[in-house]
Amino acid sequence: LLRARYGARPLMLLLEEASCHIAQYSRALARRLSITLVFLPQRSPELSPMDHLWREPKAKVCANHQYAHIDDEVRAFIAWILDLSPRQALRKAGTLSRHFWLRGALSKSFCGPT
Repeated sequence: LLRARYGARPLMLLLEEASCHIAQYSRALARRLSITLVFLPQRSPELSPMDHLWREPKAKVCANHQYAHIDDEVRAFIAWILDLSPRQALRKAGTLSRHFWLRGALSKSFCGPT
């Protein structure tokens, strides 16, 4: 799906060191697709843009609300995320900050226009 979306452009995935991310099959697939894997240190959620991006919908969509079914909650969460513009998503993830720790690697060759 990533290659279909981004074509032959350079592609990096920022991952936690979960067992499914470091599995040999996952690494081999990334190599075959020319995807660079960048691993975050273990137990470092403050470095993960996804943790920052997900913080607000977890508080606004999920907290203090009982859904009839987990699928309803998932749909509401995904709808909130998808309603963001690409620029809003990058801002909430913290990647637009001049203090973002990975800013040097996120050059024009890796990030498209927002």
